[in-house]
Amino acid sequence: MNVEKLKKMAGAVRTGGKGSMRRKKKAVHKTTTTDDKRLQSTLKRIGVNGIPAIEEVNIFKEDVVIQFINPKVQASIAANTWVVSGSPQTKKLQDILPQIIHQLGPDNLENLKKLAEQFQKQAPGAAGAGAAAGAAAAQEEDDDDVPDLVPGETFEATAEEGHTS
Repeated sequence: MNVEKLKKMAGAVRTGGKGSMRRKKKAVHKTTTTDDKRLQSTLKRIGVNGIPAIEEVNIFKEDVVIQFINPKVQASIAANTWVVSGSPQTKKLQDILPQIIHQLGPDNLENLKKLAEQFQKQAPGAAGAGAAAGAAAAQEEDDDDVPDLVPGETFEATAEEGHTS
């Protein structure tokens, strides 16, 4: 071997000047693919299976929707585990509602009606037939509550009159 070449290579691994100790080991940087491999091995141990032909996944959180378009979906029914991987988009519920209304079942339509009522209560200045229908529904709910007192009468006096007759 060439002695000069060896001296150059030996000088490149020194941490300080001449006579200082050499680096003990080379620093290995962890890549994200290592994390993916560990995740995939854990999922394989759980026993997840890929579910093909899913075009869209929507995760609903209060008034925000996390939407995945063409995701990779895996599931393990025994472990009650679902894995959705892909690039997510965060959208508001009002923006996505017209596109997903045909996907909702009859039980979800009830939840949708409740959400619509909440939005009407949040926006009291809403004009139109929707606001009038919401006001009529609110009036029906009020009829089931305790009636208003007639001025000059109390519950105690009314109750005593009911017992004396």
